[in-house]
Amino acid sequence: MSEVLETAIFDLLAKVAPGKSVSPEEVARAADPEGWRRTLGHVRAVARGLARQGKLVILRHNKAADPDDFKGVYRLRLPLAGEGVVEEGSEGDPGGDLEADGGAAT
Repeated sequence: MSEVLETAIFDLLAKVAPGKSVSPEEVARAADPEGWRRTLGHVRAVARGLARQGKLVILRHNKAADPDDFKGVYRLRLPLAGEGVVEEGSEGDPGGDLEADGGAAT
């Protein structure tokens, strides 16, 4: 299922202008037109994984959201120039609002 959803996400994003986004509903409908409602939760899970890898940006209120800590309505877009995977030990983060340790207790 995740490969189908990844393909649907990137196919839809390839059709929109750079910087534009798609909704999870659009992805679910593209991947499973008959059972798209059951697929919405899977879209969120796949999007989180892709965002962690820097291949995708999850947007809330048109701003990059932490893939491990977002709720509610969201959209998906490709990373813009300068966004992407942060190398271990480098400064900053691509979304601008992620904690360096991911919020884990040490």
